[in-house]
Amino acid sequence: MITEIFLHPAIPIFLGSLLIFILKNKSNIISIGSLVISLYVLFSITDEMNLIYNLSLNDLTSNSHQSLNYFSYSRLGFLFCLVYLVIGILGKLFSMYRDNYIEKALILIYIGSAVSVVFSGDFITFYIFWEIMAIASTFIIWSANTNASQAAGTRYLLIHLFGGIILLIGIVGLSFATQDLTLRNLQGSDWYNWCILIGLLLNAGAPPLSAWIPDSYPEGSYSSTVFLSAYTTKTSVFALIVIFAGTKILIYIGLYMIMYGIIYALLENDIRRILAYSIVNQVGFMVVGIGIGSELALNGTASHAFAHIIYKGLLLMSAGSVIYITQKRKCTDVGGLYKLMPITTICAIIGALSISAFPLTSGFISKSMIADASFQQGLEFVWFMLLVGSAGVFLHAGIKFPWFVFFNKDKNIVAQDPPLYMNIAMILSAALCLLIGIFPTILYGILPFEATYIPYTANHVISQTHLLLFSGLAFFVSLKYLERKLTITLDFDWFYRKVNNIIQSLISYSLCAIELIIKKAFDLISYDKFAKVENYLIKQNNISLMITVILIVLSLFILLNLN
Repeated sequence: MITEIFLHPAIPIFLGSLLIFILKNKSNIISIGSLVISLYVLFSITDEMNLIYNLSLNDLTSNSHQSLNYFSYSRLGFLFCLVYLVIGILGKLFSMYRDNYIEKALILIYIGSAVSVVFSGDFITFYIFWEIMAIASTFIIWSANTNASQAAGTRYLLIHLFGGIILLIGIVGLSFATQDLTLRNLQGSDWYNWCILIGLLLNAGAPPLSAWIPDSYPEGSYSSTVFLSAYTTKTSVFALIVIFAGTKILIYIGLYMIMYGIIYALLENDIRRILAYSIVNQVGFMVVGIGIGSELALNGTASHAFAHIIYKGLLLMSAGSVIYITQKRKCTDVGGLYKLMPITTICAIIGALSISAFPLTSGFISKSMIADASFQQGLEFVWFMLLVGSAGVFLHAGIKFPWFVFFNKDKNIVAQDPPLYMNIAMILSAALCLLIGIFPTILYGILPFEATYIPYTANHVISQTHLLLFSGLAFFVSLKYLERKLTITLDFDWFYRKVNNIIQSLISYSLCAIELIIKKAFDLISYDKFAKVENYLIKQNNISLMITVILIVLSLFILLNLN
C-alpha cells in the first residue's frame, strides 16, 4: 500500500516543498528534481494499472460508507498532469535567479495541488485540493512583497473563497440529492449543478468576475506569473470537461470571454495585463469547445489547454525577461528592444504566432479542432465568431505585444538578454510550440479520444494565413489609434477595488459571530487554544489571513458534520 501511494505524481512535489523549507539554499535543485521525479512517476503509470485508492469516510447523507478516490487515472488527467509538470520544470528554470525560497516552496504546493485535482475521483478530494490551490496561489502573489501585490492578493483571495463557497454549496446539494460524490458528468438544471458550474466558471475567469486575472497575476514577481497563468484557469477547464461537457450555455459564455478578452487587451498599456486579458480570451476558446461537447471539440479543448499553457508561459517569460532587465512594465516605457534582446524577441514572436494560431505552431492545431468541430455540428455562427476571435487575438497578442515592446520607437533603454537559465527556458518553450505545430501526432497520442484530425489542408492553411495577414494589415492601418498612453483600463475590478475597505470592515464585524459558531462547533478545540490563535492573528493585523483561516475551518466543519 505504501509503495502504491508513492505512485501518485503529486507526492514528490509536496515532499519537495517541505524539503525547501529545510534546505533553503538548495531550493532550485529540489524544485526541479521533485518535478522530474514526478514526471518519472507519471510515465510509470499506465491505464492497465488499477490505481484507484480508496479511503473510507462516513457518507455525508447516510450511515453508509463512501469511498474517496484521491487518485483516479484518466487519459485527460494524464494530459493535464504532463503539461503541468513540463511548464513547472520550464518555469523553475526561468525562476532560477529569483531569490525567494518561500515563493519556490509555495509554487510546488500550487503545482502539487493542481496535479491532485486532475487525478481526483470524487468531489470531496477535488474540492480540498481546489481550495489549497487558491490559498497557495494567494501567497504566491503576496510573496512579491509589494503594496500592490498585497492588495491584489487580498482581492484575489476574497474572490476565490467566494467561488469556493458557491462550489461547496453545490457539492453539498449534490450529495444530499444523489448520495453520489463521484466526479462525473452532470446534466440537468438542478440548483446544485448551477452552483457547481458557477464556482468552476469563476475560477475559469468568466466575466463579469474575471477581472481578478489582470488585477492579480501582473502583481506577482516576474517569474511567478508564469506559474499563475498555467494552473488555476486550466484546472477549471479540466473540471468543466469532466463535469459539464456538452452544456450548450458554455458556448455563448465562451464567445463572450473571447470578445471580452480581445477588447480589454487592445485597450491595455501594461505588458503583463495585456497577456492576462488574453488568458480570458484563450480560455474562452476552450469553454466554447466544452459547450459543443463532441469528441473533436473536446480533443480540441484538451489540445488547446496543453498548447496554451506552453505558449502563454513563453509569452509571460519574454515579458518577465523585459521587466527583469529593464524594470519597466508599460508599453509606453519600452521599445526598440529587438536589437538589445534578440533571443527574447525571437521567443516572444514564436509565442505570439502560436497564440494567433499561425500555421506550423501549436495554436494552429488546437484552435482548428475547435473551429471545425463547431462547423461539423452545424454551428455556423459560432464558427464565424471563432474566426473573428482568432483575428482579434492576432491584433493584441500576436502583433501589439511584440510590436510595442520590441519594435516600436526606441526609448534608448540599456538592456540585454536575460541570464542563461532564463534563455534556456524560453528557447525550450519556443521549441515545444514549433514541435507540436509541425508534428501534431505527438499530441494526438495523449488526447482523451482517438484523433484522426488533419489540420494541414490547403484550404485551411491558405484561409487562416489570409485571415492573419489581413488582421496584421488592419493593425498597421489603425496604428495611430492603437498607440497607448500612460493610463489605466477600468474593468469590473474597479468595483471591488473601491468597496474593498467596506467589504473588509463588514467581514471584520462578522468575524465575532463566526468565531462564536466555530467555538461551539469544535468541541475538540479548547477555548484557550483558539484564543491563542485568535490573538496571534490579531497581532498580525492581516484581515486576509484571518479570513483564510476561518473560512477553511468553517468549510471543513460543513463537509465533515453535515449529519
